[in-house]
Amino acid sequence: MTVFSWLADNYIEIFGAVTGIIYVFLEIRQTLWLWPVGIITSAFYIWIFLTGKIYADMSLQGYYLVISCLGWYWWAKRKNGREEEGENRGKIEERVGEGEEKSLKVTRLQFKTGVILAGVFIILFAAMWFILSDYTDSPVPVRDSFITSLSIVATWMLARKIYEHWLLWIVVNSVSTVFFVARGLYPTAVLYAVYCVMSFVGLIEWKKSILLSNQN
Repeated sequence: MTVFSWLADNYIEIFGAVTGIIYVFLEIRQTLWLWPVGIITSAFYIWIFLTGKIYADMSLQGYYLVISCLGWYWWAKRKNGREEEGENRGKIEERVGEGEEKSLKVTRLQFKTGVILAGVFIILFAAMWFILSDYTDSPVPVRDSFITSLSIVATWMLARKIYEHWLLWIVVNSVSTVFFVARGLYPTAVLYAVYCVMSFVGLIEWKKSILLSNQN
């Protein structure tokens, strides 16, 4: 098989991998445009995972489409669950920041939120494992359920701009890289390897954003 024929056979996966890398770069930069790029990437990977019989990951991409719309809205509207700590403070921020671009601030994971998210992860993992084992021909129900459930939680945390979501992505991307190599999805494996490296970069860069915010 020539390089050109391989590219012709895998152009959809390659395009999805390229847009995925752009997505993570924009995520690290905390740029609002990460969300429309994420929507494009998810649309391509729905097809890729469908043809590869990786059903949980395919469903995950559908979830990404929905959460990307919500994340776009939350980031644009500066909503983080603690957005207005008093009407007076909000008015002051409007006057000080008038004419400047406002964005959702990076926050740390609160204990109560962490407990709730851990519970959500366990429930999702158990439910997906049961469904994939009993009602689909998925060859890897445990791995698929674990990665999908963890990714759902991590993406919600990203949409709310919670710093610790990077830790979840490091786990997801490490496991996924090995898995996609085993499945022969090499462009996707490269993508997730890049994701893993960029997750560490994101962890560092978002930490700087928190420190800068605290100084202000």
